[in-house]
Formats: sequence, structure tokens, C-alpha cells
Amino acid sequence: MTGGEKRFAQRLVDKLEDDYCCWYDVPIGVATRHPDFVLLSPRRGVLILEVKDWKYETIDRADKSQFTIHTESGLKKVVNPFEQARQYAHAVVNVLQQDSQLQQVDGPYKGRLCVPFGYGVVLANITRKQFESSRLDEVIEPHRVICRDEMLENVEAEDFQKRLWGMFSVQFGTALTMPQIDRVRWHLFPEIRVQAEQLSLDDVELVAPDGRKEPSLLPDLLRVMDMQQEQLARSLGEGHRVIHGVAGSGKTLILGFRCERLAPVLAKPVLVLCYNAALAAKLQSVIKLKQLDQKVSVRTFHGWCYDQLRLYNVAMPPKGEQFFDQLVESVIRSVDKGQIPRAQYGAVMIDEGHDFQPEWLKLVTQMVDPETNSLLLLYDDAQSIYGGKTRRKFSFSSLGVQAQGRTTILRLNYRNTAEILGTAYEFAREYIRPEQAEEDGVPLIQPESAGRRGLAPELRQFPTLAKEGAYLAEHFRRHNHSGRPWRDMAIVYRTAFIGEEMAKQLKMAKIPVQWLGGPGGKKRFDPAEDSVKVITMHSSKGLEFPVVAIPGLGYMPHRDYGIHEEAKLLYVAMTRAMDQLILTSSKESPFVSRIQQVSQAAKPGASKGIVSGILGLLGR
Repeated sequence: MTGGEKRFAQRLVDKLEDDYCCWYDVPIGVATRHPDFVLLSPRRGVLILEVKDWKYETIDRADKSQFTIHTESGLKKVVNPFEQARQYAHAVVNVLQQDSQLQQVDGPYKGRLCVPFGYGVVLANITRKQFESSRLDEVIEPHRVICRDEMLENVEAEDFQKRLWGMFSVQFGTALTMPQIDRVRWHLFPEIRVQAEQLSLDDVELVAPDGRKEPSLLPDLLRVMDMQQEQLARSLGEGHRVIHGVAGSGKTLILGFRCERLAPVLAKPVLVLCYNAALAAKLQSVIKLKQLDQKVSVRTFHGWCYDQLRLYNVAMPPKGEQFFDQLVESVIRSVDKGQIPRAQYGAVMIDEGHDFQPEWLKLVTQMVDPETNSLLLLYDDAQSIYGGKTRRKFSFSSLGVQAQGRTTILRLNYRNTAEILGTAYEFAREYIRPEQAEEDGVPLIQPESAGRRGLAPELRQFPTLAKEGAYLAEHFRRHNHSGRPWRDMAIVYRTAFIGEEMAKQLKMAKIPVQWLGGPGGKKRFDPAEDSVKVITMHSSKGLEFPVVAIPGLGYMPHRDYGIHEEAKLLYVAMTRAMDQLILTSSKESPFVSRIQQVSQAAKPGASKGIVSGILGLLGR
């Protein structure tokens, strides 16, 4: 920022209420125009401001289209900043007013934009008296200017705000709703859109400010990052960053935003690592969709280790039970010896970092170029389902992750309906109880529902596992007949024989299926293929589907594993469901009994102890 921009920004912080949002030097629209400041107030609308640090003697002459100013290299002609702000504002209006949900629904202005807008200029080093005496009021509308003496520290907040309000050509009596604000943000900042692939540029045309075309057949609900996610994503500067987030809180969304920002400006490639192959395939599809696959490499951790040994001609360990452990150990030794170089990447991002062993994190940290020092670690220990009792407590600083003061917690769950999240968390609450931790440690975080409502999860019981599969096949077929694509549905299972039976029943019903546990299943996993996904609970990490079924509940907890780890595993599986969760069983077990208890507690007149826990979680 220039000195004048810094002073003006501080006045915005000091003089405006908390419901104002402000973006500084953030490109807007598909044309990526760069106004100095964009303000958004639910009660006032959108305001675009240009700030100039010119002094009185800097300006040689001016008219309504351009200024001639004195510079170190002589006289220079520049666009009139008022005209610059006006063009930015009208480009924004041209896009917003074509969204039917941002139009007046009745009255004399029916069909017109319901979002008030304004624009103006801040002359940070010119007083109002100088502005008027130099006749600048003839080339810039006086009520659309804030001068130096009107943005002093001792200016009353109300007076300062009145200056801003005076820049609006129209004002409405009702405040913008949160959905309307989200739609405005969706149009202004395409980079914060969630699932933008749902819209096709082949739809009816909508002309953007630079002449390009956008879709006009917009859905009723446009998904964007929430304010905390956007602020966090934009503020991820240099250094190591750790984001602790509950399931469905948008951690992977922030990772994608980060890739989009860094890939074009870094000389070295960006590395994205995760543990399981299915999540890697999903991340690869996201990166490809953003057309970043030439600069961003997405790999599983062990796949990346394999690539390193092969690339730098280091002998592979022998195949066998210890292959993957020895693979990692070989890479660590080779890095220590200098056979494999450090600092290979301009940025490294780790999704589902809770699946990584401490020594893996220590290894990966060394791969970040110290010139950029950009490391992003996404973490949720409530989903740490690999390693079981062998998991060790550690501090991030002991592994070379220097994130003190740069750690953020995301508590809001957006993926699941309140009913699904409430059931999942109430089931597993004694196993994932929130714990306090030092900032440098790994906390367990209680999720909070974002409030989206839907159907309560259902538990169905059958005489055999085959009957469970037949029921799910018919249930999925009904969804498909009502218009839901097969790829929106998944079966998440615990043990191989359950997955095999489910895949068999789906195939018998002639339903297209991708079984990740089948021959070559993980290698050919395609998230976009229109088929029902049959996937293990471990491989489901990081994935989400509108409809999820979990069969074979009676076979949990697995006899070879601890009940605590098994409960966390089922919690992860349940929170893969976005809209509908179906659980089935054909035998009794402690988990079936617990789900039945939770289901009964959610009904009217149930035990107050469990009900209060669920209602507290749902925020009611």
C-alpha cells in the first residue's frame, strides 16, 4: 500500500461497523480489474474507491477524462481517477443486474438491480479547500470525494460514514440478505466459487465486463467460500501455515484456491500430497479442472516416494510386507546423503495431514524451497484413521513445521446436513472428544453445523448381507429415476467381503459401478464417471457424495481393531454423506445398538440427556 492507502485503510477499520466487508487490490470479475478498494455493506451496497496520493502541486491540469501530473520523469497523462472508479462500478453493475435473484421484484424499479452501488475517489494528500480552489470540483463530483482533512484520525465515525454514503446514487430501505451477499461475492470474485464446474459456458450467454461470456441460467443457490474461508485463503502469505479443520469445513477448497494463486507466480512447481489414492484422484480432477496440471503435481505420499527413488536412480527396496516402510526410509536416507535434493518445490501442500506419520512430515518439509518457504498443512485429528494405537504425539516445530502464530481453526461443517452431522458426532462423541492443545500441538476439534437441514439418517435391518445390497440397489435406482446421476451415490464399507457383496448386488441390478476394492480399482478411479462408487472407509477420506450408504454395520467394530479407532472410522464414513445417509445391518453389534440409541434420542419425547447433546450440536 501507498502511505495514503494505508491511512485510508486504517480509517475503514476504525470508523466502520463490523458488518462491512473490504477488499484491497483484489481483482474483480472475469476481466480481473483492480480497483483499490471494494466495500460491501448489507445496509448500503457495493462501493468502489480509487485512492490517489497526489499532492496539490502534483497536478498540472485536469479534465473529465484525464489528469496531467508531474512525475520524476516529467509530465504524464493518466486517466481521471473518478472516471476509472465509474468504469469499474458500471462493469460490476452490468454483471449483477443480469442475475434475476439480484433484481427488484416489485414497485417502480421492478427488474432493476436491488443492490445499491456507488463509486468515488480518495485524495489522501489534498484538502477540501485545495480541491475546491484548484477547481477540481469541476472534473470530479464533489460529493464523490474524500479529502485529506476528512479522513484524519480524529474525524467522527458518523461524519466519515456520511462521506461514503453520499457516493451512492440510490439507496434502498431494506438490507441485503446473506444469500444476496453471497451472490454478489460469487459474481465479483470467481476464484471463491465452489463447484463452478456445475455451470457450463455453453448455456445462455451473459456478457462479462471484458466482453467474454458467462452463464446466465444461474441456479437458485450459488456456493461460495464463507467469509472466514475467503479471508484465510487470501491471507496465506509466505511461511508455514497449519489449518485445523473439522470434516467438511472447506480445507480442500482452500488448498485449491492456494494452488490457483501460487502456480502462475512460482518458478518451481507446486506439490500436493495426500495419503490415499482415491483422494489423490479427486484432487487431480480439481487441479485439471482449474487447468493447473502443468504446474501442480498431485501425488499420494508413497507414490511420490516411489517417484523420487526412481528419478534419482536409488535402489528400490524388495517387494514384501515392509515395502512401504522401507520405501520411505530409503527416501529419508537418500535426502540426508544428498542423493535426493531438498527444496525441489516452490510450495508444498498436504491434505489430510493427520494421516501422515511425523517422520513423513519432517521429510516433506525439507522439499520446500527456502526462497518461497511456502508450506500448507491441512489437519483434523478426529479423522486420523491410519496407524491406530501406533500414532505418536508430537509438536509441529519438532518436525520443522514453523507455524506458531500462523495456525487457524475451521469449526463449521458445510458438507453435511445438521441431521447427518448430529448423528455422526453423537455416535462417536466419546471417542473424538475435543481436547485443548498448545498452538504448536494437534487439537481435536468439535464440529459445528452450518445449519443446512435435510432427512434424518435411516438405519435398516435385514436378514442377510445380500438383502442389504439388494435394498441399496433398489434405493439407488429410485434416486436415479428421479434425476440424480449415479456418480452422486456411494457405498462405503469396512471389510472386503462386504464390498464384494455390494458390488455384486449392484451389477446384478445392472447399475454401473466402480468398485475400488476390485482388480485395479484404485488405479482406474474416476470421480467423474457416472457410476456408483463402492469404496472402503479408509479410501473414502476426503471424498463426499450427496447420497451415501454404509452396509454391514453389524460387522463393526472389527474384532482385530480397537473400538475407539473403529468408531472414528465409522464417523469418517458417515460424514462423507452430504444430503442423505443410509445405514444397514444384518446382525447385532455394539455399533448397531449405539446408532439405534442415537436415532431414538432424536425423536420427540426421547431421553433429555442425549437429545440435549444433539440439539446443542445443531445449534438449536
